[in-house]
Amino acid sequence: MNKYSVSNLDHRKIGKKLKFFIFSDRVGTGLPLWLPRGTIFRRNLEEFLTDIQKKSGYEMIMTPHIGHKKLYVRSGHWDKYGKDSFKPIQTPHSEEEFLLKPMNCPHHCEVYRSQEWSYRDLPKRFAEFGTVYRYEQSGELHGLTRVRCFTQDDAHIFCTYDQLLEEFKKVINLVFYVFRRLGFLEYTIRVSLRDPKKIHNYIGSDKNWEMAENAIIQAVKEEKLDASLHYGEAAFYGPKLDFLIKDSLDRNWQLGTIQVDYNLPERFDLYYKGKNNERHRPVMIHRAPLGSLERLIAILIEHTKGNLPLWLVPNQAVILPISDKYIIYAKKILNLMLNHNIRVFLDERNEKIDKKIRDSEENKIPYMIILGEKEEKNKMISLRRHGLGHIGIFTISNGIDAIFKETN
Repeated sequence: MNKYSVSNLDHRKIGKKLKFFIFSDRVGTGLPLWLPRGTIFRRNLEEFLTDIQKKSGYEMIMTPHIGHKKLYVRSGHWDKYGKDSFKPIQTPHSEEEFLLKPMNCPHHCEVYRSQEWSYRDLPKRFAEFGTVYRYEQSGELHGLTRVRCFTQDDAHIFCTYDQLLEEFKKVINLVFYVFRRLGFLEYTIRVSLRDPKKIHNYIGSDKNWEMAENAIIQAVKEEKLDASLHYGEAAFYGPKLDFLIKDSLDRNWQLGTIQVDYNLPERFDLYYKGKNNERHRPVMIHRAPLGSLERLIAILIEHTKGNLPLWLVPNQAVILPISDKYIIYAKKILNLMLNHNIRVFLDERNEKIDKKIRDSEENKIPYMIILGEKEEKNKMISLRRHGLGHIGIFTISNGIDAIFKETN
């Protein structure tokens, strides 16, 4: 049994204490409001993912928060989820109905469809931090883990059949890299297939499903993954490979997912021109290494007990002058640290140093730089580490370098 109670580790409690996010009845249940610190946290995650995606050949796009109802009728999402979605938005024109975006994939299909592609152009990898809206029942809402508005680290790869296996394996490796960087070292892998007894729940031909399922199983074998088969867990348009991480409380959470889809390219009449100028259907890979950013943040907060990795934490360091006499020296240190892109601030409150240290500990700020007469005279800084206490007195350059190296 973990020595920490779940209530003490509840992300809602920690998130409120650290001023990351709030909920407001006036805004609506299941709709989180991100405070400045929490927004920095989110942005750090997004920048991390944007950087690796750019290096992997993804192009960032942006799509609207709403779409015409006919878009989701074409994709099949309206038939599958329409009854449980937010009601259509009526416009002054009687024939127009819009929906809050429940999925990003139909929009990405339209991005691909906006121009002609040759086989030489593929694969095309479109990525977006796309916010989607789903009407979860009130009794099912829970903090950030179950909300009505959330952002997916979504991407869709349009490739040829010959490119499918290699692209799928590249996404697997990307998922593993992200998990390692976030400190999730224990996970299970699940191949999610359609239920052969309920074929009517899925769209597309048997041939398309067989090709998609075989591609995932082959990728799993070639990557030598320890994965189990789960029938009935596929998306309605295609099979998928799901990744479930284990947190510090021994709970399993589904984060990453990779899906192979032959059906939406047919529904949206997507094609590319082959070597002899013939039209061919691309294969579509849906992938989200983290899934919902909101859910991930909730898991991370509880997994780390609020002690986030230094590269993610909103405030990496705080400068604590013992008295106003050392403010000028403190501002010099502040500017040097800011020049190193360290997220640092100066606590100028007229409070005793013990109070400042205690507050910094409660706010889980990783590094505290204590400055007094001895430090100013010798051009040094005194460092404290959250949870460890005093770790030493350093020259300015050595102290800042030590923090900088850990932030990268």
